[in-house]
Amino acid sequence: MRAVIQRVNEASVSIEGEVVGSCGHGYLILLGVGEGDSEAEVERLWGKIFKMRIFPDGEHHTGASLADVNGEVLVVSQFTLYADCRKGNRPSFTGAGEPGESKRLYELFVERARQDIAHVAAGVFGADMQVSLVNDGPFTICLDTDELVKPRH
Repeated sequence: MRAVIQRVNEASVSIEGEVVGSCGHGYLILLGVGEGDSEAEVERLWGKIFKMRIFPDGEHHTGASLADVNGEVLVVSQFTLYADCRKGNRPSFTGAGEPGESKRLYELFVERARQDIAHVAAGVFGADMQVSLVNDGPFTICLDTDELVKPRH
């Protein structure tokens, strides 16, 4: 599972000119589900995102978490995070998950975020969407569950 997390002052996602999801100060999360991803990746990725300290806390440029600043979240599905551009000029997306399972895990991720954050909005899986944002910082982080340390049991 891959995510691009952008610290934003505001963000929205529209379909055919109609806003279907928005957030204020917090995160815009572009989320890609890969082949073989499962509920474990949802938990690991959300756990990392939720605890990341990338907001100013008065003392440090990056001392506060999303919860500390009462931040909001907008999650947008983006299978293109699995683009493979190593060969030729047309990206391959064979590393992206199968659409049915990807939609299930995307929706699970959104629901998992809602357990911790009061305002979580989402785009529409598989739709042609337009995303608008005001990046704060700018501050953008890319995460891949394949590169995150797995928790010890």
